[in-house]
Amino acid sequence: MRAWLLPEYVEDILPAEAQAIEILRRKLLDLFASWGYALVVPPMLEYIDSLLTGTGHDLDLRTFKLIDQLSGRTMGLRADMTPQVSRIDAHLLNRSGVARLCYCGTAVHTRPRGLTSTREPLQIGAELYGHAGIESDLEIQRLLRSALVRCGIGAARFDVGHVGVFRAIARRAGVDGLAEEDILAALQTKDTAALAAATAGLPEESRRALMLLPELYGGREAIVRARSTLPAYAELRAALDDLDRLAADAGGDIGIDLADLRGYHYHSGVVFAAYAEGAASAVALGGRYDEVGRAFGRARPATGFSMDLRELVRVAPRPAVRRAILAPYGDDPALVAKIDTLRDSGEVVIIELPGHEDTRHELACDRVLAKRGEHWEVEGL
Repeated sequence: MRAWLLPEYVEDILPAEAQAIEILRRKLLDLFASWGYALVVPPMLEYIDSLLTGTGHDLDLRTFKLIDQLSGRTMGLRADMTPQVSRIDAHLLNRSGVARLCYCGTAVHTRPRGLTSTREPLQIGAELYGHAGIESDLEIQRLLRSALVRCGIGAARFDVGHVGVFRAIARRAGVDGLAEEDILAALQTKDTAALAAATAGLPEESRRALMLLPELYGGREAIVRARSTLPAYAELRAALDDLDRLAADAGGDIGIDLADLRGYHYHSGVVFAAYAEGAASAVALGGRYDEVGRAFGRARPATGFSMDLRELVRVAPRPAVRRAILAPYGDDPALVAKIDTLRDSGEVVIIELPGHEDTRHELACDRVLAKRGEHWEVEGL
């Protein structure tokens, strides 16, 4: 095997794609800043007990682990930056009110999420801490819609669920442990036969409610059907009220799915995914995860979303390629001053080094600096 081959699902980012990713990164971080979200930069690796705190088993299998040569403790390469940002909010910022944070950095996965995914996603996201009401969920989803529009994706569709619906039914029925896992697996795949087997022996009201969940999907009417068919538990009705507020705010670009329980062991309320035309999977994932703050010793409600810039750039319209100006090599003070002025104004100026005239076509220049009399002028190439 050649030494320069990369591992499976790990690849280089070449100039054209790297430029497109960087443009999106800057647009999104500028947008987040305009909404009051402050940038934080967590480390690439941490001790594993800190890195996986509050995430249940959802991240464990996706996290690369190694032994720290200084302490002998197990460390992990982050597979998700959200728990790290939660730690920063809980222990470093230590605010009592609302904190809005954003981030961007590389994560590493032991396995790809899908056949076309990378094991090295470039994760970008925003998180809101300290507010438990539906208002913060609304803000996060509005920010995500603005972010997708800023990227040129204006027709994204949101699929929204609420783990509180299932949790309310399961708790009333006394479901936990392996029985809960079996029911979750059946709901996620909408396997009604497996769901019937997993719920056998439960109280009839709970069993009937769980069997209904795979059928409660669609538009806003799914919430109406849920109100009329599911038990009138207070916590269940509160979850449906939250979904109704989100659906009303989003207009027609939202789908409800009460069997959508992705990240159940991590999320505590609303969960959502955004889909765009041409994308094989969701371009953004998010939801409420109040339990993570509690796991870090501070019961801080939290909600947010994240995206993979490498996936996002595949479906977002590519920005126009910036062409450069070709400048001759030389020490003429007027030439040097002209190059500096052009660069200061935002132009890309590439100096042609001696002996490379035959390869100037590789430099993507469409203009050239030429001396006309005593002045250097930009002309078409």
